[in-house]
Amino acid sequence: MARLFGTDGVRGVANDFLTPELAVSLAAAAVAELGSGERPLVYVGRDPRPSGELLEAAVVAGVLAAGGDVVRLGVIPTPAVALAVARGAGGSQPPAALGIMISASHNPMPDNGIKLFGPGGGKVPDDVEDRIEARLGGGVAARPTGGGVGRVRADLGGQTQWYISALTSTVDVRLGGLRVVVDCANGAAAQVGPAAYRAAGADVTVLNDDLSGYRINDGCGATHLDGLQAAVVAAGADVGLAHDGDADRCLAVDATGTVVDGDQILAVLALGLKERGRLAQDAVAVTVMSNLGFRQAMAAHGIAVEETAVGDRYVLERMVARGLSLGGEQSGHTILRDLAPTGDGVLTGLHLLARMAATGRPLADLAAVMRRLPQALVNVTVADKQAAVETSRELAAVVEAELRGQGRVLVRPSGTEPLLRVMVEAPTQHEAQEAAERIAAAVRA
Repeated sequence: MARLFGTDGVRGVANDFLTPELAVSLAAAAVAELGSGERPLVYVGRDPRPSGELLEAAVVAGVLAAGGDVVRLGVIPTPAVALAVARGAGGSQPPAALGIMISASHNPMPDNGIKLFGPGGGKVPDDVEDRIEARLGGGVAARPTGGGVGRVRADLGGQTQWYISALTSTVDVRLGGLRVVVDCANGAAAQVGPAAYRAAGADVTVLNDDLSGYRINDGCGATHLDGLQAAVVAAGADVGLAHDGDADRCLAVDATGTVVDGDQILAVLALGLKERGRLAQDAVAVTVMSNLGFRQAMAAHGIAVEETAVGDRYVLERMVARGLSLGGEQSGHTILRDLAPTGDGVLTGLHLLARMAATGRPLADLAAVMRRLPQALVNVTVADKQAAVETSRELAAVVEAELRGQGRVLVRPSGTEPLLRVMVEAPTQHEAQEAAERIAAAVRA
C-alpha cells in the first residue's frame, strides 16, 4: 500500500481521494499523536478553494472529537499557520501544539491537501507522519464526552493584521520608490501580500486577487509567470513577485521581464546576510535540484552549500540540524529561519525588495551574482524505479565526466509517481537536452 503522506502532506482530488471522512480521521490522529495535556490547541487555516470550506469543517470536527480546541484562521497563507503555532496569533491566542493547513499549494483547483505543523511551527517529520497514518485504522483512542469534547476557541477569519505586522516588523528599510507588481495566484496571498508590501512602503499593482477559489493557480502565480512578465514591462515596474496558491513560494521578475528563480533569490539574500554578519555558519541549505551556477556563486563568495533531498521540509531539517539561517529550493520556497519557522513567500518578497532598497541596485544587477546554467529535465516512465536508477548510473557518470566540471547529472526516482527524473545541466541548452535524452533512452531500452 502506498504511503498516504507525500512530500508535503496529504494531497489529492477533494471529495474523491481527499474525503471529509479522511480529513476527520487525519485531524483526530494528528491531535492524538502531537497533542499533549488536556485540550491541546490547534490552529486551522485554508486557502480559498471551494472545497476548503468542506475540509475545514471536517478537520475542525476531527480535532474537537479528539478533545482538542481550535482557533480558526480562515483564508490565510500556509506560513501564517506555522507562525501562529510558534508564536500565537491575533494578540490574544497563544502558541499551539499543532497547526493544520488545508491547501494543495500550486495544484489546480479540484485538488486539495492537508499539511501539518508540529510544536514550534515546523513541518512534521516523516516518522511522525508514519505514526499518524498508523493511527488511522484505530480511530480516536478514548474519545472524550461531555466537558472533554473540544471547543472552537476563536474565529480569526478575515483578521490578518497580526500576520502582516509580524512580516513587516522584520524589515528595517523602507521600500518607498519601488514599483512592484504582485501576482497573488488567486490564492491565499490576495489579501496579505499586497497589504504587507504597501505597509512596508512599496507602490503595488496587484494581479490575480480573486478570492472565490475557482481560479486559484489557473494560468497565474509562481507556476505561470508569463502574465507577470508582461505586466511588469507594460507598467514600467521595478520588479514583479509571484506567489503560489498558499503563498509559501515567491519567484520574481526583473524590470526587463526576465525571471529570477528561487536559486537566484537565495543567492541575493545569502550575500546580503553575509555582508551584515547574519548568515549563520556562512552556509546555505538547498536541495539536489539547485542549479550548479548557484553552487559556483556561493563558492566564489566563501559560502558553503548543504545539499538535501527534494522538499522544503528536508531543507528545514538540515537547517535545524546544522544551525543554519537560510535555505530553500529553486521552485521558490525560501526559509529565513531566524524570522519564521517555515518557508514564507511574502516574507521572502519583502526581504528581496529590502535588499534592492538598501543597495539601490536593480534586481537584474543583484541576480547577476550567479549564472544559471541551462537545465534539461526528462521524465521516464518505469516499472521499477530503483532498478532504473542502477541502469542509468554508469552512463550518467560518463556524461558528467564529459562535461568536465562545467555541468552535472542528477538521476532520481519520483517520490509520488512511477517516474525516473533525469536532470542535466550544461553550458548550453542543446548540450543539456541531448545528454538528458541519451540517458533517458538508455533507461527506456
